[in-house]
Amino acid sequence: MKQGLQLRFSQNLALTPQLQQSIRLLQLSTQELNQELESILQSNPLLERDEKNDGEDTVDSFTPSTSSQEATSTQEAPEPAPQENFNDDYLEYSGGSRWEDGGNSNDDDGDYNFQEAAPETLHDHLTGQLKLLPLSERDQMLAMLLVDAINDDGYLEQSLEELVEQIDPEAEVDILELQTALKHIQNLDPAGVGARNLAECLALQLRSSEEPSPLLDLTLTLVEQHLPLLAARDYAKLRKLLHCDDDTLRQAQQLIMQLNPRPGSAFSNIGSDHFIQHEIIVRKVKGIWIASLNDEAVPKLRINQIYANILKRNRDSSNQYLMSQMQEAKWMIKNIQQRFSTILRVAQAIVDRQRGFFEHGEVAMRPLVLREIADELELHESTISRVTTRKYMLTPRGVYELKYFFGSHVATESGGACSATAIRALIKQMIAEEDPKKPLSDNQITEILSKQGIVVARRTIAKYRESLQLPAASQRKAL
Repeated sequence: MKQGLQLRFSQNLALTPQLQQSIRLLQLSTQELNQELESILQSNPLLERDEKNDGEDTVDSFTPSTSSQEATSTQEAPEPAPQENFNDDYLEYSGGSRWEDGGNSNDDDGDYNFQEAAPETLHDHLTGQLKLLPLSERDQMLAMLLVDAINDDGYLEQSLEELVEQIDPEAEVDILELQTALKHIQNLDPAGVGARNLAECLALQLRSSEEPSPLLDLTLTLVEQHLPLLAARDYAKLRKLLHCDDDTLRQAQQLIMQLNPRPGSAFSNIGSDHFIQHEIIVRKVKGIWIASLNDEAVPKLRINQIYANILKRNRDSSNQYLMSQMQEAKWMIKNIQQRFSTILRVAQAIVDRQRGFFEHGEVAMRPLVLREIADELELHESTISRVTTRKYMLTPRGVYELKYFFGSHVATESGGACSATAIRALIKQMIAEEDPKKPLSDNQITEILSKQGIVVARRTIAKYRESLQLPAASQRKAL
């Protein structure tokens, strides 16, 4: 085969390192961005924080006067939509103090670092109480075995028979000993801990009541023997079994509603709060809703002037490392500027379309899709998806993720469209105002919405109601 040379022209789409960094920074949450910056600041000596914000190459805060403020847009190659993974972020506190003795402030041995104590778990809480009880070493050991088997909600997951089989046969432990140890645990705080089911948990809390109620015996019977009927709201059968009237049964039900079905939840929820940093603040200025950036969320960076002056004086090949770090620092500053500028543009476009929500609430939410914002701002839909994921705005009605303002629509008889969020709000409002003795069924809600010109299928109403965690009509029925 004869070899030869050919000249061929072709077009390829390539992402530069700067564009790749811009895309990655855009999809990060504020907390993740700060973590990324800390790592970069440690590795790049040319980049530093500017708390006073007095440098030239600095990420300045944005305070636009109108929603049409121009900002640099990003053109991207199509990429898979980012996944919505909400990481559990947490805050650590640490402080320092100097112990001064006799005015000697130069004693380095007097420096101490204080750190906030770790929150107490349910296991620690129960263990601390057990150590105060006058129990033998064997009883303490059995009680600790049971504590280890209690879950975060405060329930004993395994049966006593299963626990006996797990103990060394040479210990010769029988069921009676474990039952005795379990009684000790069930007398501990919080009330209801160590229960093996919901009925036992509620009964333990009722028996621990300091002021016995005249309804206590009836309520105990209801909890221990007829809890499934109460869950099914079969009040007629309950009145017959308990030999009581509606008023007495209502009081017993109210007493049960005051109990905690998860006694260990107060300990399992410690430290689980997810910290949210809002990037956008929405205010009404002279009758117009304006979106502005939250200055506290915008990191302020600048070029280190000491290293910058070195590069100005010496531009030979020996400073290639500093030159590359300088370029990366400038990229970072520019990309962060572009990130928050894009977030602001998208947020203002959302605010312009959802003015009804800010004025009247969820019932006035209008349908909105990503393409509508993308077409207006001349950005790709994937960019809008990145901007609206894990980015939040503070409004007079609360803090909302930007993605919250997007949703599907349902047709109306007039040929228009109604937002799914607005329909959920209407369903929630109707159920809140219904007669508890005659709750609205899904069919009735469908008919009411139909009279208002909103055509929604019954199964759609059921889906929206379940998404609001509202029970069916049969379970909402009250005495």
